[in-house]
Amino acid sequence: MNKLTSAQLRRVWLDFYKERGHALISSASLIPENDPTVLFTTAGMHPLVPYLLGQKHPQGKRLADVQKCVRTGDIEEVGDDSHLTFFEMLGNWSLGDYFKKEMIAWSYQFLTDPKYLGIDPAKISVTVFAGDEDCPRDEESAGYWEKAGIPRERIFFLPKAHNWWGPAGTTGPCGPDTEMFIDTGKPACSPECSPACDCGKYLEIWNDVFMQYNKTADGKYEPLAQRNVDTGMGLERTVKTLWGVSSVYDTDLFAPIIAEIEKLTGKKYGSDDQTTRAIRVVADHIRTSVMIIGDEKGVVCSNVDQGYILRRLLRRAIRFIKQLGGGMGILGKVAEVVIAEYEDVYPELRRNAERVIGEINAEEQRFEKTINSGMKRFEAIRDHLVGDTIAGTTAFKLYDTFGFPIEMTVELAKENGLKVDVEGFDKAFKEHQAKSQAGAEHKFKSGLADNRERTVKLHTATHLLHAALKKVLKDKNVSQKGSNITEERLRFDFNFPRPLTPEEIKAVEDEVNRAIAAKVPIECREMTLDEAKALGAEAHFDNKYGERVKVYTMGEFSTEVCGGPHAANTGDLGHFKILKEQSSSAGIRRIKATIENENTEGGER
Repeated sequence: MNKLTSAQLRRVWLDFYKERGHALISSASLIPENDPTVLFTTAGMHPLVPYLLGQKHPQGKRLADVQKCVRTGDIEEVGDDSHLTFFEMLGNWSLGDYFKKEMIAWSYQFLTDPKYLGIDPAKISVTVFAGDEDCPRDEESAGYWEKAGIPRERIFFLPKAHNWWGPAGTTGPCGPDTEMFIDTGKPACSPECSPACDCGKYLEIWNDVFMQYNKTADGKYEPLAQRNVDTGMGLERTVKTLWGVSSVYDTDLFAPIIAEIEKLTGKKYGSDDQTTRAIRVVADHIRTSVMIIGDEKGVVCSNVDQGYILRRLLRRAIRFIKQLGGGMGILGKVAEVVIAEYEDVYPELRRNAERVIGEINAEEQRFEKTINSGMKRFEAIRDHLVGDTIAGTTAFKLYDTFGFPIEMTVELAKENGLKVDVEGFDKAFKEHQAKSQAGAEHKFKSGLADNRERTVKLHTATHLLHAALKKVLKDKNVSQKGSNITEERLRFDFNFPRPLTPEEIKAVEDEVNRAIAAKVPIECREMTLDEAKALGAEAHFDNKYGERVKVYTMGEFSTEVCGGPHAANTGDLGHFKILKEQSSSAGIRRIKATIENENTEGGER
């Protein structure tokens, strides 16, 4: 097994697929474009869903990348051996090109060949779809695995719960997958032990999804005309496996970050379980925070959406730094190490370093004030307490509202001759966690790319809104800083230093409706990035694009680089109505708007 560094693994992966005719595409932003179903990019396939659903990708049918991802459904588990909030996913895709035969052969080669990962074939097991009343048993994949070199006894047939992807919504493309596992050497938990167990014997390392069916509205599974391949390999987990260590934190990805935390706190990683967990939490949360703030669509702390998640991560990191005995300003110094480690891979982090460090330091200061407010709240609870025990629900409110870890509440209670209903706290905490996880699952499963007619129209309207803002405000530097679209409304964030006047809001509205009234066809052209620049297309040219891009033109009104989808004519959109203009964060304004026709009525959402 080759002990590759994270940088070597990225390079080996991309080179492998480049040699096999894949275009190498850059990581998309962590902030999804026009997708109301998730707060962050959660998987490598996420930005590519429109192309998996049939749109033509400008760079062809074979793609590969390393994608930045954030998942926060298990945030409270961070600090153990495997849970992370930020991670990188190695991915490759076939958009109607190769299928199971090629993909399984390549998967086996990449895993076992000494030129690549060099994993002992005897340690590899795979799973395939067992079949059910909807779709047949995937003997085709099993056969290709046997041909590659995996014996039948290490091919496990599992049901949909384990070996099926999709559809993203209630209908659409879906299909079986095949997953690859490494035998960790732990003993089997039973004679029926398999990769479906949670006993720890099998560690998943890679997943190949074969989209070969379309689920219809009546629940039927019909063969797809365009069959796709979608794969994902977690970089951190793979490096851990190659290094033969028990934790993702014991790899080169975290070594310099942990070393900096040790230096700044005087605490030693590995000295005891409590210290080790605290250092891991700080390392993970600051790494993730740097990625979120330093993203091309950089987020700042707030009480809603991505900003709320960021605030939660930073405040959790602050609590654990305090647990380690650290003071103010440490997190910013840790962030500088993260930037230095990742700037070659994600250069936007260095470009936005000032914003990253400034936001982290500012949140530290804000949280200090919150902690002080929490202390006052604790004192009020103490002074009005009946009996000698603080209720679990009360302790949870201190945690949820003021960031008090249960350990802090217990310690304060003890100092005041009181007790805490820790079991009640645990119950409230678990209920909260279940709701959070259910919400995350709902968001993810409800659909990744919304291509419904009204949503497409609203997306098209954002282009016209963007152009109208530049024209009305007479500021060529006005630029999109984020968007979120549902079937009911669009939300568009842009940089501007002040609130818009009522007259300006009306003028923007009128300009968009002028473009709609013109009923101009919406044209899409593929071209190189340099050609798009020469054309004057609107785009964030400091972002990373592929060699070829799609440029959508709406007459004289808008020319913009975008992946789509869009309406065919501006006249199809209906009447544009701004619902609200407000502040999103410092220097960022937010517009909520909708489109109205004979079947819909506007109203704030």
